[in-house]
Amino acid sequence: MLATAVVLVSSLVSCSTSVPARDTSSATTSSPSTSAAGNSLPAAAGSAKPIDWHDCDDAQPPFRCATIAVPLDHDHPDGATLDLAIVMLPATDPSESLGPLVVNPGGPGGSGIEFVEGNFWPREITDHFDLIGFDPRGVGRSSPVDCGFDIGELYAPDPAPQTPKAVAELESVSKSYVKACTAADADLLPHMSTRDVAADVDDLRRALGADKINYLGYSYGTSIGQVYADTYPTRIRAMVLDGVVRLGQPGIDAARDQGIAFDKVFEQFIARCPSLADCPDDPAAAFDKIRDEFRTATMPTDDPARDLTSGAFQLGVGQALYVTSFWPTLARGLSDALGGDGTTLQELADQYLGREPDGSYGNQTDAYFAVSCLDWDWPKSPQAFIDAGRAVAKTSPYLAEGIITDYIRCAYWPTPPRPLTPPKAKGSPLIVVVSTTGDPATPYVNGVDLAAALPHGALITKVGDEHTAYGRGDACVDDAVSAYLISLRPPRSGLRCP
Repeated sequence: MLATAVVLVSSLVSCSTSVPARDTSSATTSSPSTSAAGNSLPAAAGSAKPIDWHDCDDAQPPFRCATIAVPLDHDHPDGATLDLAIVMLPATDPSESLGPLVVNPGGPGGSGIEFVEGNFWPREITDHFDLIGFDPRGVGRSSPVDCGFDIGELYAPDPAPQTPKAVAELESVSKSYVKACTAADADLLPHMSTRDVAADVDDLRRALGADKINYLGYSYGTSIGQVYADTYPTRIRAMVLDGVVRLGQPGIDAARDQGIAFDKVFEQFIARCPSLADCPDDPAAAFDKIRDEFRTATMPTDDPARDLTSGAFQLGVGQALYVTSFWPTLARGLSDALGGDGTTLQELADQYLGREPDGSYGNQTDAYFAVSCLDWDWPKSPQAFIDAGRAVAKTSPYLAEGIITDYIRCAYWPTPPRPLTPPKAKGSPLIVVVSTTGDPATPYVNGVDLAAALPHGALITKVGDEHTAYGRGDACVDDAVSAYLISLRPPRSGLRCP
């Protein structure tokens, strides 16, 4: 599972330039648009009563927490409801407040609550916005999906199976996993699409008492933003989409594009690896040798009860490609694995899967498939995933095959997909798109194409090999995005940040 992973920005740095005078035009209230075919929903009908804020269980003031009720099925708003957990970091200067800034860190499966609570936010942002994080439906504290399946077992089989036996093992564990998910959450699974999440965001807007919201979405969070802009374009004051997911492709095509992007970044790692401490003499050959050994065996780690499996090996490598600061760890992990020690690569895989100190995995993986299998059009034949993986491996021989076959679970998913479509966002304000040239999970071209297709889109290009850009310390990106959020000043045309 390497596509569109959770983005947890480690340090949202302060911007260095001054910010122009803020936009103080009054927000106007109008009905949500339902003109965009494919992504439209009825007007959100969730709770509009004031939110009952209270002290958070695990965060110190000024953070405030709450739960609101949203419809399980937005087509039947008077039926069953779900709990949507939220957190707010109130604006430090209420007189300068520009309303709520709703953020999503990615996934599917990422916790917006942990994202808001766990990062340092620049003064420019906290002065001007009530920062709002939420766990999307089925995630974390918001009526979580829980398949009750051992995630380590799910990733034990070889994700690039070369024999009929290996294919059968991958298919068998995938069937068992989907069966467990179906038995545990049959009522929730049909209502886990990003369309449902976007409607929840509008319920949240109404509960906050805001005519319009500001929105910052990373990675999968850009899917939420695109659907929201398509369905509720007049409810937006400002929107930033960083690390764009392309909507409207067949799922196999999207997975293939991501696999190719990951392999390109791994090739960059191979080129730079000799300058890193602990790099194997030939990192490409090291990868091939370790992967081949996993065809017939697992590898010991420092935990006698846990061996590194083939699937966890490739997850660990993929995790290290999201940010270049992990590359020295990857170099060490490959060298250790050549010596028969899988500990470092297992730790990287655990980070990706969200493994807790007590050995539990939370529900990130379950939510990931619950959303992904609905949002894309997937083949119903498991063999189609195997064939597509083998085809891409001919030119992208490292991680691409395993990225495609990871979605084989969707061939067995009990709920028919409801594929998302590219946003039209008719009537929306300017939407700023940030895209990184060497992003492994959301290819650069995704952002370029979206910015060009939007009725009012602006592109910021970040030159680099990491997943997402805003808040990673590049003043060029950070200053332009923060100035837009606060003053609505568009970034300079053609802005390219080295």
